[in-house]
Amino acid sequence: MKKLITLIALLTLSLSVNAQNKKFIAGMKKSIACMDSVKKTEQFQSCANDFERIANAEKKEWLPNYYAGYCYVLLAFNAPTDKIDALCDKADQFLKKADSLNPNNSEIYVVRAMVASARISVNPMARGMQYGMESGTLLEKAIGFDPKNPRAYLQKGTSTFYTPEMYGGGAKLAKPSFEKAIELYKTFKPASEVHPNWGKAMTDDFLKKCE
Repeated sequence: MKKLITLIALLTLSLSVNAQNKKFIAGMKKSIACMDSVKKTEQFQSCANDFERIANAEKKEWLPNYYAGYCYVLLAFNAPTDKIDALCDKADQFLKKADSLNPNNSEIYVVRAMVASARISVNPMARGMQYGMESGTLLEKAIGFDPKNPRAYLQKGTSTFYTPEMYGGGAKLAKPSFEKAIELYKTFKPASEVHPNWGKAMTDDFLKKCE
């Protein structure tokens, strides 16, 4: 009798976990679709809010925190100068949470590097060296954690592309990183339907600018 009760309890638990996982995946897919269909930059705020709600409900999942951070850094890149730091702080908040749940993850470090790059634009002359070095260090770690992550090379190329030639940047030096990203995108497969899979079209656009 005890064995039967235990078996029923285990089956009930398994069904509950499976239902919860399906709900999480469905919510993530809906929010990612929303993010991918954004027409105006400010709409990323609504997407970030959606991911934050999922993160609050699924406290052991790193992906909603990752995507919330990603949305905030996209907002930062297009924000007025006086709004950038606050948006970057918000992005860092979510990315640190994601990192605590899934340490040494290449995808998280790529977006952390993006945050550092966004902070430069507040005052390029005063911040370029500090945050440029921080971004570079984070990207090297991202590549070290996963050398086959195309987004790490996309962001490396982007950082180089927007760095003035006199400081070792420019389109010519950025091109090899974009080419490396394109090669990796050819074979890249996300771990699941809700794992990061962005950047291919962006890489294509940058390569055209490098011609």
